[in-house]
Amino acid sequence: MTNDDSSNTDSTSTSTSTETTTGTAARTLPVPDLSLVVLIGASGSGKSTFARKHFKPTEIVSSDVCRGLVADDENDQSASGDAFDVLHYIAGKRLAAGRLTVVDATSVQSESRKQLVRLAREHDVLPIAIVLDLPEDVCAARNAARPDRASMPRHVIQRHRRELRRSLRGLEREGFRKVHILRTEEEAETAEVVLERRYNDLRHVTGPFDIIGDIHGCRSELDTLLGTLGYVDGAHPAGRTAVFVGDLVDRGPDSPGVLRRVMSMVASGNALCVPGNHENKLGRYLAGRKVQQTHGLAETIEQLEREDAEHPEFRQQVREFIDGLVSHYALDGGNLVVCHAGLPEKYHGRTSGRVRSHALYGDTTGETDEFGLPVRYPWAEEYRGRAAVVYGHTPVPTTSWINNTICLDTGVVFGGKMTALRWPERELVDVPAEQVWYEPTRPLATEAPGGREGRPLDLADVQGRRVVETRHMGRVAVREENAAAALEVMSRFAVDPQLLAYLPPTMAPTATSREDGFLEHPAEAFAQYRADGVERVVCEEKHMGSRAVALVCKDAKAATARFGTDGPTGALHTRTGRPFLDDRAMTEGVLDRLRTAVTAAGLWEEWDTDWVLLDAELMPWSLKAGGLLRSQYAAVGAASGAVFPSALAALETAAARGVDVGDLSVRQQGRATDAAAFTEAYRRYCWSTEGLDGVRLAPFQILAVQGRSLAAVPHDEQLAWLDRLVEHDPTGLLQVTRRLVVDPADEASVRAGTDWWLEMTGRGGEGMVVKPLGALVRDAKGRLVQPGIKVRGREYLRIIYGPEYTRPENLERLRSRFLGHKRSLALREYALGLEALDRLADGEPLWRVHEAVFAVLALESEPVDPRL
Repeated sequence: MTNDDSSNTDSTSTSTSTETTTGTAARTLPVPDLSLVVLIGASGSGKSTFARKHFKPTEIVSSDVCRGLVADDENDQSASGDAFDVLHYIAGKRLAAGRLTVVDATSVQSESRKQLVRLAREHDVLPIAIVLDLPEDVCAARNAARPDRASMPRHVIQRHRRELRRSLRGLEREGFRKVHILRTEEEAETAEVVLERRYNDLRHVTGPFDIIGDIHGCRSELDTLLGTLGYVDGAHPAGRTAVFVGDLVDRGPDSPGVLRRVMSMVASGNALCVPGNHENKLGRYLAGRKVQQTHGLAETIEQLEREDAEHPEFRQQVREFIDGLVSHYALDGGNLVVCHAGLPEKYHGRTSGRVRSHALYGDTTGETDEFGLPVRYPWAEEYRGRAAVVYGHTPVPTTSWINNTICLDTGVVFGGKMTALRWPERELVDVPAEQVWYEPTRPLATEAPGGREGRPLDLADVQGRRVVETRHMGRVAVREENAAAALEVMSRFAVDPQLLAYLPPTMAPTATSREDGFLEHPAEAFAQYRADGVERVVCEEKHMGSRAVALVCKDAKAATARFGTDGPTGALHTRTGRPFLDDRAMTEGVLDRLRTAVTAAGLWEEWDTDWVLLDAELMPWSLKAGGLLRSQYAAVGAASGAVFPSALAALETAAARGVDVGDLSVRQQGRATDAAAFTEAYRRYCWSTEGLDGVRLAPFQILAVQGRSLAAVPHDEQLAWLDRLVEHDPTGLLQVTRRLVVDPADEASVRAGTDWWLEMTGRGGEGMVVKPLGALVRDAKGRLVQPGIKVRGREYLRIIYGPEYTRPENLERLRSRFLGHKRSLALREYALGLEALDRLADGEPLWRVHEAVFAVLALESEPVDPRL
């Protein structure tokens, strides 16, 4: 194997092959599957026929066709300038999309070829030349047989052939990486084009993989890590493949030992390896190039010289191994890219010197830090690609995911640790360094891309169309207009973003019921989870309040340490990020009561945390929605109370005079009853409070604690924790969430759940939320199931849909509601919420957590019926 690209050129260093054989055997013309193929030959040499025979019609970009597009005449030479502008544009678009492109033009002039080579380099693909150098008489005869070219002067063909002859020997110098020359009709007729997979294209290799970060000569730690991963004598009994991200050598005590182990695993098919900048430099030294023996190279050279006495062949083996390393690999269907220093998406699977340089060294800002070292350009912060990029190069004290990228260089040679990533499990495994083998020039903590300090929030993090990569649902897109709406809310009304770690998702309503008199009923929720294969669900009482998220820190010091705040000990905010209480002292009062309960229940110690994030319901509803109650609901109640008594009295008077008002009276009496029921329904959600007196908080889920997302903890365990909180609350703030576990496949259990709901809603309760008991659950196809389905009571829905919604004609109309978009929204917001919690628990910086939180708020502005 040879390198896929060269650091000295802009193209792959696959050995150039200039074919000149004139024998009769069929010729095989290898062509990389992503390249720019340029057909070169005089008019009449058969380029178009050759192209149609060997390539798809969509892969061919013809100068004649482009001439016809701009001039309605494929032979109008005066339109050639515009035609080639079109040709280059189309070819560029195809190459940018990663598609094989074939240019069908004479291309006998060096200037025309120069533009095509430049186009290939701009898109980091290989330019390939296929030359049809057929005799003049053959070209002339073919032109004569074509009505559109019968009048072409012979001297044009002669000129084309002269220009071609002058170019043949220099095609490689022009930048073509493969040159195939066909000199006879028979050669052209029998030649076979064979598409070659690029060396970096291992998408068909699906793993599983163990990706190992920078080693730097630490052989003992490598052996320990491989043992921890389950490898025995360089092989894994489960057939896993190790992938090394480079920098095997320099600085550490045993670079030859590391090389011997890795070379053996690669040779046996148990490992893959990409080169690091240290291998690149060692390779140049072994090739006799003059290099500075710095940054640990001198130690490696000394260690190799000690090897020469007993193993004189080893040095050459190392040179050949390094020379054969490929800059990066695309693996697992393109879902995984492994390289040494990181790689933006536009370079994935490409082959050029520019790609190789970035894969080896990364990019810098052009600045140097206080240690005299280059400042790395933070490409990972801008990465939005589908493939996970795993790399090393820049040592960090702890590693974390940043925009679907992760750095595995955790500075083992500097006394840190050696880290591996299990893929596709996304599990990190590490072993500590046995000692400090090499003193770092720069402390590791200064370049922690995922550290808690991170960088400040930036408008570019949330502006425009966004795609957020989530662990549980893949890529979730946010439209530009939704992001703009969220930015308005976030910038004007939200709590301090440092404390805004989570926004809860919208909740999907149950499917519409056909039960007489009901719009929603538990039967549909149970049936949905039964169809999803969920074996047990928990029905939780919906409280008469508003959704609230509480972040409670052990004290102000803990809040400052993790969230960077100065003063607050947490936050209490709505599901759109707004402060729940305008009075900061009241907010701190709620947090203090929660903190007291957590302390008394012994949960700080049990969770090993200094902070806890809870999802809850804060009551009464009027505490948050007082303005809405006065302006909308109370207004309707007051109007009905003022109008209906006098209207009904007038109807009674008319009836007493003998006027037939029977139907009208019954209808108005029914409307008055509905209006009274409406007033009674919303009044249940209102009661007087004085300070915190009368305020109730019903927590129903512990979302996260320090170092752990708890969103996937089964709900029975969650509720047991919460019952302990309520039990140890001496202030009366906390309220129990009643619950009932149901088996959706058992008729008796379903009937018990339905009766429980009917009893609760019959006395005015809001309803219940039905959730999979196992919390984070997938169906048989691996898709997330709804985390919760709300089943609202008949009288509560009167507040939502209006006083008269239960009338048969209204109910039938309301049953034609469309739930698909709401359900999709609920799942996308759920996945984003889980991602925010995972990033928070992993200790990622604020902007990373905030990216997912902001996306939830943005999705909330998608148009959907607000009554659902």
